[in-house]
Amino acid sequence: MIVILGCFVVVGAVLAGFTWAGGHIGALIHPSEIVTIGGASLGALIVMSPKKVLIDLFKGIIQAIKGSPFTKAMYGDLFRLMYDLLRTARREGLLGLEVHVSHPHESSIFTKYPRVANNHHVCDFICSGLIPLVEGTARKEQLPALFAADLAVIEEEHHVPTHALQTTADGLPGFGIVAAVLGIVITMGHIDGPPAEIGHKVGAALVGTFLGILMSYGFVAPLAARMGLLGLAEIAFFRTIATIITGFANDLPPKVAIDQARRGVMTENRPTREELEAMFQEVDAT
Repeated sequence: MIVILGCFVVVGAVLAGFTWAGGHIGALIHPSEIVTIGGASLGALIVMSPKKVLIDLFKGIIQAIKGSPFTKAMYGDLFRLMYDLLRTARREGLLGLEVHVSHPHESSIFTKYPRVANNHHVCDFICSGLIPLVEGTARKEQLPALFAADLAVIEEEHHVPTHALQTTADGLPGFGIVAAVLGIVITMGHIDGPPAEIGHKVGAALVGTFLGILMSYGFVAPLAARMGLLGLAEIAFFRTIATIITGFANDLPPKVAIDQARRGVMTENRPTREELEAMFQEVDAT
């Protein structure tokens, strides 16, 4: 929920500085300006984005607020799961994995690691990487190209909604100017009114510019940047899976293949060598 905290900091700092300088918060409250700017931005987003992008964008915003699921605990479950699978393949042969990769949600191995099992994208990626080996439909030297194709699609599907949100952020200051111009048009219609009334309407018009810039640089652009970072975290997780499977296909022992992948994990989520060995012992004990 650090995103929500950041939003409170942005709003609090702006309002605190405004009131400290002698301003009154009530002067910034103009719902009509919010409707104009927010509605126009939303409409532009709908115009530029296909239905799937809008759905992915909505999911991405929710995930950005919740935080990345690819934590150190998630990596720990991944390493345990992959060791369990590869250990089974060493003992029973690749055909011993068929029942697990064909129906992962019914697998006695997958269900032991709920963080991975409950993420169907991760399960699908693991299974789609192992199935060619199990069925013998791909040679080990073909695996890197297969994984590269999958990773390229995942990366692109993250980039498109993030780009749409960033484009919306870039347009918000412009829509703020639109709202300000509309406010000036209204002011011109009351130019013969008392100075206090004209000043109030000019102030309302300027609030439009203020809101457009604040919404852009204070909220929407940072949210787009956070979505981009979450996308990088997910790609890194899938790349770790690809490294493990590719290493195993090239005759590396399960422990060595997993340790090789561990070295490519960012330090925030990377288990130590001792922690990894404890995971192997935990799996061996079951």
